[in-house]
Amino acid sequence: MHRLTTTFVLGYHGCDQYVAEQLLAGEPFQKSKNDYDWLGPGIYFWEANPLRGLEFAAELQNAFWGPEITTPAVVGAIIDLGLCLDLTTTAGIRQIRAAHASYISNCEQTGDIIPTNSPDENYLRRQLDCAVFMKLHQIREDDEEQLVDTVRGVFVEGEPVYEGAGFRAKTHIQICVCNTFNIKGVFRVSEEQLF
Repeated sequence: MHRLTTTFVLGYHGCDQYVAEQLLAGEPFQKSKNDYDWLGPGIYFWEANPLRGLEFAAELQNAFWGPEITTPAVVGAIIDLGLCLDLTTTAGIRQIRAAHASYISNCEQTGDIIPTNSPDENYLRRQLDCAVFMKLHQIREDDEEQLVDTVRGVFVEGEPVYEGAGFRAKTHIQICVCNTFNIKGVFRVSEEQLF
């Protein structure tokens, strides 16, 4: 955990146009609580990438899972990272490794089945990862430590940008806001940022 990153970032939330208008009118974000959420329960944003947020909403239009999308849209948010579990740092990786070890140990003791992430190329459904993040939150709560405000991670996803490339077309930084107080404002994304 740390507070070393620039505290405020711009995040972009892909959703239906109706939901976007509700958020812009002041309605609160609803936390995602799926058992396959990449970074555990929370509100998901694409860091500094409004176009990818809009593309994701469009992808959900045809998906058999996720929220119903009629008209893809994206809203921007000002996010205070606060106490951030940042998976781009060594400290963040250590924390999640420790939570994983604790989770596996608990499952072995109780005989619970250990979930797995989906076997597709991009691991779009991450039941194991979600369970480990939930364990990390539980450990912090049980130890009466400050709860995590946000989780931040890099996801390498999509096809290579060009033949032989080490870069992928959908690679992004995802932010999961656990503490809704850390969403400081919501704004409409200008059309020029979506091209």
